[in-house]
Amino acid sequence: MTASTETSPTEPIIGIVGGSGLYDIDGLEDTAWKTIHTPWGAPSDKLLFGRLSGVQCVFLPRHGRGHPLSPTHLNYRANIDALKRAGCTDVISLSAVGSLKAELPPGHFVIVDQFIDRSFAREKSFFGEGIVAHVSMAHPVCSRLGDHLHAACTELGLPVTRGGTYLVMEGPQFSTKAESELYRSWGCSVIGMTNMPEAKLAREAELCYATVAMVTDYDCWHPDHDHVTVDAVVRVLLENADKARGLVRHVVPKVGQARPLCHAGCDRALDNALITAPDRRDAALLSRLDAVAGRVL
Repeated sequence: MTASTETSPTEPIIGIVGGSGLYDIDGLEDTAWKTIHTPWGAPSDKLLFGRLSGVQCVFLPRHGRGHPLSPTHLNYRANIDALKRAGCTDVISLSAVGSLKAELPPGHFVIVDQFIDRSFAREKSFFGEGIVAHVSMAHPVCSRLGDHLHAACTELGLPVTRGGTYLVMEGPQFSTKAESELYRSWGCSVIGMTNMPEAKLAREAELCYATVAMVTDYDCWHPDHDHVTVDAVVRVLLENADKARGLVRHVVPKVGQARPLCHAGCDRALDNALITAPDRRDAALLSRLDAVAGRVL
């Protein structure tokens, strides 16, 4: 790679993954829902292409419009491949979560910086037999995106915490009280079901990725948990979704400014990740990696 390429600005295309309650984005112009075919199967839904304040955006409802897909049955590889294939450079993930800390009440937003992955029934990598690669997940989210999101929340007056660990459980059932207490003892901030392997796959696809975890209720460790009604949780869920739409409208113009390469190296995550020698790489898998890893393959 030449020095001029290293410093040439990138025109970002912002991918937005909507979680529970968030199945559309307000304010997009020149919109079109498009079917994106991937070698990993079908993504959760069509992708909504449009512009927000002149910035190209691509929206994907994680569970599909109408929420037909459970966390376990999401095709995470197809979702990330589709966003990469659509030209996305950055992905903002919006997720409903339960709180594991008293100071993170319903309605609070957490700009997550770490994950603990307790999922077990999902395909977690684009690579495998025939082409082996190992990417670093020490810092699983893009700090640049996280800073933008935190600043936007603050400017909008949204209750927000910068930094926190998101415990990803398999589901679809919620945790037991013993599990909830265990995760609290680990120092986790919030619990949800969807951001792994999403974050791992985004890193493999060299996408800058950050999560806004939106608290809907306290997890079952909380003494008042059993008294919370479904109506109350749904109300907070919908309020959070409205706030998330406002957050997206506010942050996209800032994230969408032309920039040099990511200072965190997210867009070069595969530089030293591939292990398999070129002459031993599986041709069939190689063809499936055209969008995700075409830069290095």
